[in-house]
Amino acid sequence: MPKNSKAVKRELDNDVIDSVKDLLSNEDSGDEAFKKSELIVDDQSDKDGDIEEGSDIEDERPAWNSKLQYILAQVGFSVGLGNVWRFPYMCQKNGGGAYLVPYLILLLVIGIPLFFLELCVGQRIRRGSIGVWNFISPKMGGIGFASCIVCFFVALYYNVIIGWSLFYFSQSFQHPLPWDQCPLAKNASHTFVEPECEKSSATTYYWYREALDISSSISDSGGLNWKMTVCLLAAWIIVCLAMIKGIQSSGKIMYFSSLFPYVVLICFLVRGLLLNGAVDGIRHMFTPKLEIMLEPKVWREAATQVFFALGLGFGGVIAFSSYNKRDNNCHFDAVLVSFINFFTSILATLVVFAVLGFKANVINQNCIIQNSAKIVHLLKAGNLSHDMIPHHVNFSAITAKDYHLVYDIIKKVEEEDFPALGLAPCQTEDELNKSVQGTGLAFIAFTEAMTHFPASPFWSVMFFLMLVNLGLGSMFGTIEGIITPVVDTFKVRKELLTIGCCLLAFCIGLIFVQRSGNYFVTMFDDYSATLPLLIVVILENITVAWIYGLDKFMEELKDMLGFTPYRYYFYMWKYISPLVLLLLLISSIIQMGISPPVYSVWIEERATEEFQSYPVWGIIVCIALIILAILPVPIVLVVRVCNLMEDSSGSLASVSYKRGRIIKETSNLEGDDASLIHGKISSELPSPNLGPSIYRKHTESPTLRVDTAPNGRYGIGYLMADMPDMPESDL
Repeated sequence: MPKNSKAVKRELDNDVIDSVKDLLSNEDSGDEAFKKSELIVDDQSDKDGDIEEGSDIEDERPAWNSKLQYILAQVGFSVGLGNVWRFPYMCQKNGGGAYLVPYLILLLVIGIPLFFLELCVGQRIRRGSIGVWNFISPKMGGIGFASCIVCFFVALYYNVIIGWSLFYFSQSFQHPLPWDQCPLAKNASHTFVEPECEKSSATTYYWYREALDISSSISDSGGLNWKMTVCLLAAWIIVCLAMIKGIQSSGKIMYFSSLFPYVVLICFLVRGLLLNGAVDGIRHMFTPKLEIMLEPKVWREAATQVFFALGLGFGGVIAFSSYNKRDNNCHFDAVLVSFINFFTSILATLVVFAVLGFKANVINQNCIIQNSAKIVHLLKAGNLSHDMIPHHVNFSAITAKDYHLVYDIIKKVEEEDFPALGLAPCQTEDELNKSVQGTGLAFIAFTEAMTHFPASPFWSVMFFLMLVNLGLGSMFGTIEGIITPVVDTFKVRKELLTIGCCLLAFCIGLIFVQRSGNYFVTMFDDYSATLPLLIVVILENITVAWIYGLDKFMEELKDMLGFTPYRYYFYMWKYISPLVLLLLLISSIIQMGISPPVYSVWIEERATEEFQSYPVWGIIVCIALIILAILPVPIVLVVRVCNLMEDSSGSLASVSYKRGRIIKETSNLEGDDASLIHGKISSELPSPNLGPSIYRKHTESPTLRVDTAPNGRYGIGYLMADMPDMPESDL
C-alpha cells in the first residue's frame, strides 16, 4: 500500500475515534436509562432467536457428535431388559400373534405421540426435566422433580440386575458351566446329590442358592452377599466412569452398548433356528388366539408395555433431546426410535422362543425316554399286555409320534387304572405353556437352554454380555434423567454430582445385595415406578395440552421444525392420549387394590416358589415409595399458588439476555404477547455492551421492541431496544 494511502487511513481512523467520543459526550441524563438497560426477550416468531442460539450458553452446553450417536442413545435407553424378558412373556400370555394388534394400536395412540411430545419440549427448551416443566408452567414444576426421584428409585435396583448379569458373565468362562449339573454333597458315609437341587433343577438351584443365597423371607435379611456386593460396586463404577463427562463420555460408549445386543440377538436367532424344536417354539409363540385379544386385561397390559418400553416420564428422553440442535427433525426421531423398539421386541421374542422351543424339545425327549422305560417295565411285570403295543414301535429308539400313539392306546384301554400307571403325556406344548419372565427367563430358563448348546460357555458369555449392555444403555438414560436437570437447575459441577449420585446409590443399593435383596428388587419394581410414572406422564400431557395451550405449542413446533406437525398429534395430545392414560391409571389402581401386595418367596425345604404377603412394614414401604415419588408435584403447586417462590416461567422461547447471554428465565408475559419487552427503573438497569453494528427500528409505541441482525440471531452482543424517549439524533 502506498504511504499516502496509509496516511489517509490513519486520518479516517482518528475521525472515527473522535466521532465515538462525540457520541458518548453528548449523552444526556436520560440516556442513563439506555446505558443501564436490560433486554428481556420473548420471541416466539423467530426460531433463530431462541434460547441458546447466539449466546454463550449454546457454546457451553454439550452437543451430540452426530445424529447417529443421538439415535443410538435414545435406542439404548428405550431398548432394555424388558424387551428381552418381558415382551415375549406378555406376547405368549395374551394371545400370541394377536397381542401385536393391540400393542401396535396403542403404540400409535399413546406411544409415539407422547414420545414425540417429550422430544419436542427437551429440544425446544434445551433443559432437563426440572427446567423444562418449570419453564412451561411453574405451578407444574414438580413434574421434573418427580421424574428425578423415580429415576433414582429405578436406578437403585436396575443396576443390581446389571450386577447379577456381571456375576453370571464372570462365571461363564469355564467348561462345563457351573450351573450345568447339580452339585454333590458328602457326609460321613456316602456322596449324594444336593436335595434342594434334586427337587428343582441345576439352573434354579444355582440362581437361588449359589448366586443369590436367598433367605426365607423379606424380614430375614441374612446379611450381605459379598459376591453380589462386589458385582454391584463394579456396575456402579462402570456407570460412573461412563457418565462422568455426560454425553461426551457416554455418547462414545453408545456405539458399542447399543449395537452389540443386536449382534448377539441375530447370532442367537441364526443359531437357534438350526436347533431341533426351534420352529415349534416360534410357531407356538405367534399362533394367534383371537378370542383373548378382546379381553380388557390384554389391552391394559399392552398399554403398560408400550408406556414403559419407550421410557416415558423418566426424563431421560427429555435430557437426551436437550443436547440436540434446535432445527433437528425430532418427529422423524420419535417414529424411528419407536419402531426400532418394536422390531427389537419382535426380534427378541423370536430368539427367546426359538431357544425355549429347543429347550422344550430336549425336555420332551428326556420325558419320552423315561416314560418309555416305565412302559417296558410295566410290560415285563405283566401290568400291560403286549398285544396293545403296535408291532412297529421300537422302545429302544422310540420317536415322539410313536410314543404319543402308545400313550393314547394305553390311556384308552386302561381307562380306570391309567392314573396309577404314572405315565406323562410328554407334549412340547405343555412345556412351552409354562410362562416365564424377568429373572426367571434370563437366569433360569434361558440359562438352562444354553447348557445344551454346543460350545455353551461361548454362548453364555455372549448372552450375559448382551444383558449387561442392554442394562447399561437404559442406565445411562436413567442417570442422565437425574444429572442433566440438577446441573441445569442448580449449576453444580457435573463430575462431582455424578460421583456423588453413584456413591449414594451404591450405599443405598446395599439393601438389594443382602440375602433378602431379591425381594426388595421385586418391591421397588412393582411400586416405585409404575403408578408414579403414569401420573407424571398424564401431568406432562395435560400441562402442554390444557395449561400451556396446544395452539401455541403447535405454532412453536412449526417454528422449530420448519413444518407443521400432523393434526393427528393435536387430537392425540388434546383428547385421546390423556383419556387412555387416565383409564390405564384407574385400571392400575383397581388392579392394585384387588391384588394384595405379595411377593414370591423361595422355600428351601420344598425347593419351590410361593407367594407371601408383605409384612406391615413392607406395605408401609410400598405406599411410601409411591407417595415420595409424586410428592414434589403438590408441594411445588402449593408453593407457587401461595407465592412462596418467585414465578419464573415463560413461553417456550422466553429468556432474558444480558450482554449477549442468558441470565434468567423470565416470568409469564401478560396476555399472550410474546413480543413484549419489560423495562426496569433506571436504578436497576445495567449498561449495555455497545458494538460496531447496531440494528434498531423507530416506533411510537411505548412498548420496547427488539430488532435483530440480518442473520436472525440474538445474543451476538449488539442488541438494541427502541426507547420512546430517545430521539433518532442521539445515535
